[in-house]
Amino acid sequence: MSSTETVTAAAPSLSLQGEKVLPKPDSHKLPKVKKVPTFETKEEEREWAKAQMAGAFRVFAKLGFSDGVAGHMSLRDPVDPKLFWINPYAMHFSLIKVSDLVLVDEEGQIQAATPHTVSHAGFIIHSVLHQMRPDVNVAVHLHSPHGVAWSAFGRPVEMLVQDMCYFYDDLSVYEGFGGTVLAKEEGMNLARALGPKNKNIILQNHGILTCGSNVGEAAGFFIALERACQRQLMIEAAAASGIPKRYIPEAEAAYSKKYDYTSENTYMSFQPEYQAILAETRGAFLE
Repeated sequence: MSSTETVTAAAPSLSLQGEKVLPKPDSHKLPKVKKVPTFETKEEEREWAKAQMAGAFRVFAKLGFSDGVAGHMSLRDPVDPKLFWINPYAMHFSLIKVSDLVLVDEEGQIQAATPHTVSHAGFIIHSVLHQMRPDVNVAVHLHSPHGVAWSAFGRPVEMLVQDMCYFYDDLSVYEGFGGTVLAKEEGMNLARALGPKNKNIILQNHGILTCGSNVGEAAGFFIALERACQRQLMIEAAAASGIPKRYIPEAEAAYSKKYDYTSENTYMSFQPEYQAILAETRGAFLE
């Protein structure tokens, strides 16, 4: 083989099959970072979670993820887990405040006086998902530009750069497009495609959806998956000229997912965005 000859890596699978063993992260004397907060009461947790949710919509607006009436996020109510909060229909993400969030039950009955209604499709997606996945407290589905574009291929993102390891063995694809989600059956199909453990899914010809145990995790995943779709599109464009892609080996991808792209670290990845929007808006969304 000549010194200039290149070899194209084989396409990656979504499960760890290699035998390479990597060392555990080194211990050190740096102070431990306090990550996801805990609360004395469920009422306190509710107020914190709703503030994170309203702030997330402001972040999504700033990042260009608003798209008319499309897009919704739901939050399982910490006080009554059979209820969930969702954004009001036809309100721009940049205007949403805590007081605008709408509390509904599993049948779509609004639980508190509000001038707002909610998206029919959004309600169905989130209601069924929360029922079928009790571990999912928050779900985000927006029509972000690169997520929608990459969804046209009906393929997962690949392990091509470090941050794509967020999605190693944690990304489903819902193949086929069943039209706008207006029936419970389609919501169930989507939830089944997500599976029993994954927190992220690409909806073919539709966009992306991410989940989490809290707002920060679900929002952090969404931002990371939108950027992963953007990078995949850029890499595919370059590869079309004949430049071979170099895949991250499975052992290294699994290692990164296990030790770095954890639930807590994904939550933390969203907090700088939240802090910045809190400062920029002077807390206007907390009303």
